[in-house]
Amino acid sequence: MKKLKDILADVQIQETSGITDQLVNKITFDSRNVEKGDVFVAISGTQVDGHQFIATAVEKGAVAIVCETIPDTLPGHIACFRVENSAKALGLMASAYYDYPSGKIKVIGITGTNGKTTTVFLLYHLYKNLGYKAGLLSTIENRIGDNISRSTHTTADAIQINKNIAAMAEAGCDYCFMEISSHAIAQDRISGLQIYGAIFSNITHDHLDYHSTFDGYIKAKKQLFDQLPKDAFALVNTDDKNAGVMVQNTQAKKWTYSIRNVSDFKGKILENLFEGLHLRINMNDVWTKLAGTFNAYNLMAVYATAIIDGQNHDEVLLNMSKLEPVEGRFQLIANNSGITAIVDYAHTPDALKNVLLTINNVRQGNEHILTIIGAGGNRDKDKRPKLAAIACQYSDRVILTSDNPRNEDPDDIINDMEKGVGHEFKRKTVKITDRKEAIKTATMISVKGDVILIAGKGHETYQEVKGMRHHFDDREIVLECLNNL
Repeated sequence: MKKLKDILADVQIQETSGITDQLVNKITFDSRNVEKGDVFVAISGTQVDGHQFIATAVEKGAVAIVCETIPDTLPGHIACFRVENSAKALGLMASAYYDYPSGKIKVIGITGTNGKTTTVFLLYHLYKNLGYKAGLLSTIENRIGDNISRSTHTTADAIQINKNIAAMAEAGCDYCFMEISSHAIAQDRISGLQIYGAIFSNITHDHLDYHSTFDGYIKAKKQLFDQLPKDAFALVNTDDKNAGVMVQNTQAKKWTYSIRNVSDFKGKILENLFEGLHLRINMNDVWTKLAGTFNAYNLMAVYATAIIDGQNHDEVLLNMSKLEPVEGRFQLIANNSGITAIVDYAHTPDALKNVLLTINNVRQGNEHILTIIGAGGNRDKDKRPKLAAIACQYSDRVILTSDNPRNEDPDDIINDMEKGVGHEFKRKTVKITDRKEAIKTATMISVKGDVILIAGKGHETYQEVKGMRHHFDDREIVLECLNNL
């Protein structure tokens, strides 16, 4: 338990009602989780307004309320604190409640449309190889040392973030590597965190269903760098035209990496094979097990971060060569059929293009590329025809199928995608709504040497239909189909 006044120490309170010198149990922003003695923070969310549940929280035993608008009917014995931004207050309160855990270890975050997951996993494993104990917060899973738990969001809520980092500090971790999504930044979920370093990978078309405009999407990510202190570092990919915008107002020390432009950390791809990349970084050669230009950028970010952090140059290069591909990211499915199957999380136009360009650059010439692609339901509709157009442009055959339709009709989603199929590509494109059937069809029409790309779901082991999640793993299904040939 903590004293309320200590939890609120960093929060700018505009109006106070009640005493702060009392012990409270925990902080929560979900009225369903309220227990006797809790502090309830009412957040005005995108779908639900927490202010509507203040009465419920009080009934369940909340002793204090933090909100943006004080209700008229609040009982006199309940302490209440009005703030300008409840979400920001929640982050500051969570940090104080867990004794400022992000100040006890080095928190390094990465933001960008593509590459976040791969980069944090590579950093986590690199630093483990270098002898450090580290934590990881990612789209796929969270790790506290060697303890692993599956994650539900790219970036968790402020309470969970601080709880996880506190557990890392308690476990003796030196570093926390975390993905920081644009949603998390815009919703102040990283409020109160002390960030040691931030990385910008790239920004392309995505999440416009939430941010409305591309400019809004850019500004959301820029906030991460605006908030960095002077003793932090900001590392940006200058091959993305928005890199300068990201750091134009930051106080942090600026560093750059690039493959095409002059930068602090300059890379060059010497070989690009399915088995991996041969890179030259600042005139030093390294062979890695990751393929593709997009992974060259991820590896550049990893190398630069380690060197900025003061790690030994030779040790970094040696251990980079040992790093393995990340689950569901350009993951090759091994089989003796002679057909190459690749499962990748690419679900944005730019990510899909990068993966297909990699396959085209590596192919020998006679083999065919068959791409299976869908699009998520209840998400940005503008990218659906773009995904199909890119698949058609860089593939020999395309199957449009279901991804996670959520609460939409999968056929409606596929029809939206089909609008991007040019007349010249109609004959090589088919629609198969059932994703398993689409994968089975792809394996049956492929021959030795061909490449099947199954894009969109990557590491996911479910398919979400009508609000229900059913077990579905692209990797399991394609391997089964290949084995049955």
